[in-house]
Amino acid sequence: MTDTRDRKPRSLFGLVGDLPRLVKELVTGELNLLKAEMLGKAKIFALAAGLLIAALVIVLYAIGVLLTAAVMGLATVMPAWLAALVVAFVMLVVAAILGLVGWKRFKKGLPLTPKRTIASVKNDVDAVKGMGKKPTPPTRYATRRPDVDGRF
Repeated sequence: MTDTRDRKPRSLFGLVGDLPRLVKELVTGELNLLKAEMLGKAKIFALAAGLLIAALVIVLYAIGVLLTAAVMGLATVMPAWLAALVVAFVMLVVAAILGLVGWKRFKKGLPLTPKRTIASVKNDVDAVKGMGKKPTPPTRYATRRPDVDGRF
């Protein structure tokens, strides 16, 4: 914390002269927060989209395997088609798992609104208007516990 007792009093013109710099720093800080928050959400959506695309590719291969199994099953009555069905089933289970994980990751990034940035901007506007919440002073009983009779 800086000590304000050693500062020289500044004139109103000096304080007003600092206002553009302070506003610029505030806007720059809010934009940096917005960029960081949206970049985090973009990473979540990129991973979710990649998992969903992987699930789609596996489903397409599983359809090919199922078609091969159907052809083999119809063409001959041998255990080879059963093996093809087992492989297709395993591929579909893997696709379902990837799809569910991707969907959960996708939902994790919703909603797209940058909540922290909005809250920070509202706090800044309230502070400029002079309507900011003042911290409540600590009570003297905050750290003590009542005794057996309920007294502090």
